[in-house]
Amino acid sequence: MELTLLGTGAPQGLPRPGCPCAACATAVGGEARAATALLVDGALLLDLTPGPAFAAARAGHSLTAVRQVLLSHPHDGPAMEVPAGLPQPGRVADGRELALLDGHRVRAVAVDVPGTGYEVGGAEGERLLYLPPGAAPAGLGEADGHGRGSGPYDMVLLDVLGRPDALARLRASGAVDAATDVLGVHLDHHVPPGPELHRRLAAAGARTVPDGTSLVVGEYHAVPDLPRRTLILGGARSGKSAEAERRLAAFPDVLYVATGGTRDGDAEWAARVSLHRERRPASWRTTETCDLLPLLEGGDRTEDRPSGDGSPLLIDCLALWLTHAMDEVGAWDDGKWAASGERELRARVDELVAAVRGTRRPVVAVSNEVGSGVVPATASGRRFRDELGRLNAVFGAECEHVLLVVAGQALALRG
Repeated sequence: MELTLLGTGAPQGLPRPGCPCAACATAVGGEARAATALLVDGALLLDLTPGPAFAAARAGHSLTAVRQVLLSHPHDGPAMEVPAGLPQPGRVADGRELALLDGHRVRAVAVDVPGTGYEVGGAEGERLLYLPPGAAPAGLGEADGHGRGSGPYDMVLLDVLGRPDALARLRASGAVDAATDVLGVHLDHHVPPGPELHRRLAAAGARTVPDGTSLVVGEYHAVPDLPRRTLILGGARSGKSAEAERRLAAFPDVLYVATGGTRDGDAEWAARVSLHRERRPASWRTTETCDLLPLLEGGDRTEDRPSGDGSPLLIDCLALWLTHAMDEVGAWDDGKWAASGERELRARVDELVAAVRGTRRPVVAVSNEVGSGVVPATASGRRFRDELGRLNAVFGAECEHVLLVVAGQALALRG
């Protein structure tokens, strides 16, 4: 089954008409994208892009063999152009199946926004799933056919950046696995085109291709390499926590480890904690602890997970973990530090690093980068700065990916 992407952009295209934003200003040449439209084996057209006949011609195809045109979402604005000779576009009722004359099987999949997703099957048993912009599948488990031996899709096309939770749901249901080719479509101006777009998609285990690209569904492809361990560094309000959360938003059952705990009577701290909680997907779990070793060893035991699991772990942050450890060993007192505190702290750091080295869980950890600012005026402040620098270095040495976030921009230091 051959799939040609006549467009990969949001319904208004990229750049958006008349939009002055930086993303639209740089969406030129190969980064410009028409509204998403898919041509399957030259016979089935899913959605329409402006000038579909010209878009198909640029990709080396003709629309003369198209026997069915299906729409996935309401098309607002001016009337769509339907080239002469094309069947009148329509939509399929949720759950209904079509058997087309050319051998394709199409099933309408319910989604949680106005519109319809489509599962398309080919003659060789290959299967793809296409979701409309801003949509996630609804009723996974029964209505979608999973759990009845259908297995994961060979290819999934969806709004990865706009609805990462949709990809998380598909992964949780088994509809997407490590071999599924996940393509980001409906690309809009919320992420700058170019390297940043591809970096964010790769972090979700997805990719995108230019308009006009043809792909063979089920053919071997290079799946983006997902790191097991990632360290994200940054200064205050740099966006490091948001970057960490974004990297796991497309994965199910994330355990968020808050090392800061609560502080009675501190309204400003409570506001920070509340902001972080509101940003997390509802499917994530949260634990407030600095006891990281059992979690890294897979000991995430609850009533419904009696033996622990390997679900992703987000640790925010190492600086607060270090503060707790330094409190416990008496690191702030010069005498205790010299007598035993330094030795005890290094032992704790060594244990943490060993646990990171041996963990089987995907881990994204956040830490502060404090070595580039003003030198602290107190000995204890300088001690914390130095120990955090050492912790970041040894923790980062065990990670496949290390990022530095500056002004909301993630710079890859490794990976």
